Amino acid sequence: MRQIIVQRNIDMAASKTLPVDILSHMLLALDESGKYMSELEIVDKILGLMVGAYEPTSSACVSVVKYLAELPHIYDGVYKEQMEIAKSKGSGELLSWDDIQKTRYSWKVVCEVLRLSPPLQGAFREAMVDFTYNGFSIPKGRKVYWSANATQLDPVFFKDPMQFDPSRFEGSGPPPYTFVPFGGGPRMCPGQEYARAEILVFIHHLVKRFRWEKVISDERILINPVPAPAHGLPIRLFAL
Repeated sequence: MRQIIVQRNIDMAASKTLPVDILSHMLLALDESGKYMSELEIVDKILGLMVGAYEPTSSACVSVVKYLAELPHIYDGVYKEQMEIAKSKGSGELLSWDDIQKTRYSWKVVCEVLRLSPPLQGAFREAMVDFTYNGFSIPKGRKVYWSANATQLDPVFFKDPMQFDPSRFEGSGPPPYTFVPFGGGPRMCPGQEYARAEILVFIHHLVKRFRWEKVISDERILINPVPAPAHGLPIRLFAL
């Protein structure tokens, strides 16, 4: 990455026509003190974006495949919805944004997958004021960690929390800040809509072509740092 940055700086100095991308933006942007970011700062931010854009979404797709293999009745509902969309498309016609908006049941299924197996386990925040929570006094400036798993499995907000039930997301859905796979508030993940589109397009092309079954029925799920099957979730595909 540092070699790419060095070459981009050389090309910029030579006034070459360059792509308008985030790397060029970072090289030209000034921080709050009026200084350019260092190479290492840019590398850190670029790698963070690459990991954030790929790893959580791929983990979510794997979890979707896992649950659809385990729950045939859920697969059938997703398949029916996706085939209605597929039948409305002409030969070779790509999915549109309007098509994605029609996948309401599929997205409820994805939300339930994200509730039970959130790619983001949680995040650190800094207390802005002194406050008390559950009998503990948290002083201003203290680092705190919020947990997606603990929040989304709370029986106070989710009846029978370990049961797979997409209907939880009907109507107005769960109360605010109880379903937090993308975080919440002003620092909510900016890639939420990108991830939603990517996962739904993946589901569409998968279920209209295949059914599948897990090769290892009791495969363990490891967290490192996102949920991942211990053996990569081998499956047996059946073409439709």
